[in-house]
Amino acid sequence: MTTQQALDDGRLRDRTAGWVVTLVITALAFVLRFHNLGEPHALMFDETYYAKDAWGILQSGYERQWVDDANDMILDGDLSGMKEQAAYIVHPPVGKLLIAVGEAMFGMNPFGWRFMALIFGTLLVFFTTRMARRLSRSTLVGAVAGLLLTFDGLAFIMSRIALLDIFQATFAVAGVAALVADRDWFRHRLADHLRARGLPDLDGAFGPLLLGRPWRLAGGLMLALSVSVKWNSVFLIAVFGLVAVAWDLGARRLAGAGRSRWWSLLIDAPMAFVNLVVLAVPVYLASWFRWFTTDGGYYRDWGRDNPDDPVVQRFGEALGALWHYHVEMYRFHTGDGMMVDATHSYEAHPAGWLFLARPIAIYAVNDIEAGTDGCDAVGTTCVSIVNGIGTPLLWWGAALAIGAALVWWLVGRDWRFGVPLLAIAATYLPWFRYAGRPLFFFYAIMIVPFSATLLAMALGKLLGPARHPHRRLRAMLVGIAVALIILNFAFFYPILTGEVISRPAWLMRMWLGNAWI
Repeated sequence: MTTQQALDDGRLRDRTAGWVVTLVITALAFVLRFHNLGEPHALMFDETYYAKDAWGILQSGYERQWVDDANDMILDGDLSGMKEQAAYIVHPPVGKLLIAVGEAMFGMNPFGWRFMALIFGTLLVFFTTRMARRLSRSTLVGAVAGLLLTFDGLAFIMSRIALLDIFQATFAVAGVAALVADRDWFRHRLADHLRARGLPDLDGAFGPLLLGRPWRLAGGLMLALSVSVKWNSVFLIAVFGLVAVAWDLGARRLAGAGRSRWWSLLIDAPMAFVNLVVLAVPVYLASWFRWFTTDGGYYRDWGRDNPDDPVVQRFGEALGALWHYHVEMYRFHTGDGMMVDATHSYEAHPAGWLFLARPIAIYAVNDIEAGTDGCDAVGTTCVSIVNGIGTPLLWWGAALAIGAALVWWLVGRDWRFGVPLLAIAATYLPWFRYAGRPLFFFYAIMIVPFSATLLAMALGKLLGPARHPHRRLRAMLVGIAVALIILNFAFFYPILTGEVISRPAWLMRMWLGNAWI
């Protein structure tokens, strides 16, 4: 293989087919998630915070407090329970701003506050399909990854509830996908440079500067928005900032730059820092625009009231107030009250997330009598449950794929498996530091797009090349695996959507007994 051919890796020739497959799977995900989006007619789980916070931002530019029985009032169409006082919040605004878009379009009702989660949950499938296709160099593998995520229970639920995490995950996957595209873009430009000059390689020269990197800029913007939903996405920026520098060095070495490649640390790396780190600062500050430009937000006047504070003196009242607010938010997440005293019946240690050790109950109505609310049980009662759980066969298969991917990456030196593995590490391992506070399984929505990608790539390995003598048998095995996951999702569907089912039917789906109840 020539240098140019090696650099040209990733130029997929089936662009039209790739887009058709992606859009069909994305449409399927949208339709599946859209059905009965407004049910249950309730404020499920933490919708009680974020739906109301979003409405406060929509009305006044900042989150506001509500009266104690506001949930019942809202569900009855009465929005008079919102107070004038600002509410204390502990997450940045972008996720709530996006929820507010749906509320502005469709009103302060379950459909309205869940609509943008539906859109971003659908986009999560889109970006995962594109990322997996580019990583694997296979439209088929990308399609499998998209289908797996479409029929994952946790991704499905998080696309139908007004929580912040679906926005964080979608921006995160879009950011990683853009950085993978940038890796290919850079190498392809180096190949074009050699081709245009009729050179076999750079012969020790550094090569073209290529400082304008549209895909890297897009990746930095997406990751900055992910941080602007929840802070822990900053670990993705840290990890993939280092990965981006390593990719640039590797590309110039492959192109034949020799020792000159090390100039990349002084030329390419600073630009990567600007695109991935420096850019995140103005994007994050811009996400607080409504808080800056309105009066009444929590701690909004703190800078004015504390003129002697050193941050206020150096950066002004507004930024000083915002800094103080962030210090208090960090104390909330890491202070003794959260780390030592707080408990929750559905808290889940991250060690069990990959194996579905402790899913979370999101909504539950128990003891529905026969003949009531559609209950047709005989000799027992019914329940209406929304259980935050992934599709078990998918998650357990993905856990095995993670182990295999480590071997393919570290021993087989296949960089493609390193990308989702590093993304999983950046979105998963930091939680162990905070395992002393209540953590919940639904945080793992940040993991599943990357673990589904790994499982799809592992199935692609099983499938093998087109001319493999046992291709037909292997294709049958892969097809059976995907079909079983889809059927597994269908089996759990009633407890993902709050359908009224008999209590024995619900217990039949509690495979790990009390651990899932």
